Amino acid sequence: MDFAKHLSAKPPMPKPGDLLSNLSTPLPVIDEEILAANIARVQSYMDAHNLAFRPHIKTHKIPALARQQVEAGARGINCQKITEAEVFADAGFEDILITFNILGEQKLARLAALNERVSDLKVAADSIVTVTGLAAYFTGRKPLTVLVECDTGGGRCGVQTADEAAALARGIVASRSLKFGGLMTYPKANTEDAVEHFFIATMAYLAVDGINCAIRSNGGTPSLFNAHLVPTATEYRAGTYIYNDRSMVRAGHCALEDCAMHVLATVVSRPTPDRAILDAGSKALTSDLLGFADYGLILEYPDAKIVGLSEEHATVDLSRVDGIRPDIGERIRIVPNHTCVVSNLFDTMIFHREGVVTRVETVAARGLVW
Repeated sequence: MDFAKHLSAKPPMPKPGDLLSNLSTPLPVIDEEILAANIARVQSYMDAHNLAFRPHIKTHKIPALARQQVEAGARGINCQKITEAEVFADAGFEDILITFNILGEQKLARLAALNERVSDLKVAADSIVTVTGLAAYFTGRKPLTVLVECDTGGGRCGVQTADEAAALARGIVASRSLKFGGLMTYPKANTEDAVEHFFIATMAYLAVDGINCAIRSNGGTPSLFNAHLVPTATEYRAGTYIYNDRSMVRAGHCALEDCAMHVLATVVSRPTPDRAILDAGSKALTSDLLGFADYGLILEYPDAKIVGLSEEHATVDLSRVDGIRPDIGERIRIVPNHTCVVSNLFDTMIFHREGVVTRVETVAARGLVW
């Protein structure tokens, strides 16, 4: 036997027409009908409220899905890393916002190259250190559009007050190599009043100096359908909505039947009556708890609890399951706590209609960190 050839052999790639029931697990799968309904539902809401919609591609990292979102009416995309933006620029996307502080010569060089080939590239900054670095590097190059990131209660990045936001905007305006694009925030869910007040106060400061604030970008999936409660905002960003997940169900954004992604897994052991072991561990399910006590919802056995993950195993507590319990070899579907992380764990994503594979898409922007 040619052992080198044997060891290098790969399992056959799923293809359109295959049955999900015949595919090897663990495997994330996307329901085409739910996916399309999620895109249409959110875009219809944004259109009704005259909000530009900018999907965040971190959830799927797949250009074909971003194209579906844009064809439905989205006016651009949101990336979190330069490497993600490069992948989507290669796929023909021109209106890209990178919502991240970009520092260091290596990243700035890639950002400048990207800015030369993308017609409408924008980044975010929340400090004079970041702005000064951008201004210096882009001197003599095509000007870069910069938005001021504002902390309206999310507690992550962002200037802390409206006068700080206005001061940083003035610094951007003063630079010949940068263009002030506006304001952006990633707030806590259901804090629309705080976002509106912050935007209004900042715009008032800017108006005194005659500074135009063209973009006011709000974001987040959990309270997405409250976006109209920030009338000053001009656009909205969201990512998770396209697939949805268990945390979005808990937040009231959607129902379980709106979750397009399931992770298929197989029961590989039943060591005790109250314990099952699955073949989907931390390399298939996210270890993000997000406030849950377990690592995903098993649709066939909702009273079962995935209580532990090792790399290739999930430990399931069956003690609360009345009646029939899963057998060795049984396949189950898991709604993950956080779908965005699952996308970053797999090279490809399998799409289906009623259990029949429709397409296989490469997760083109996964794992890119350099």
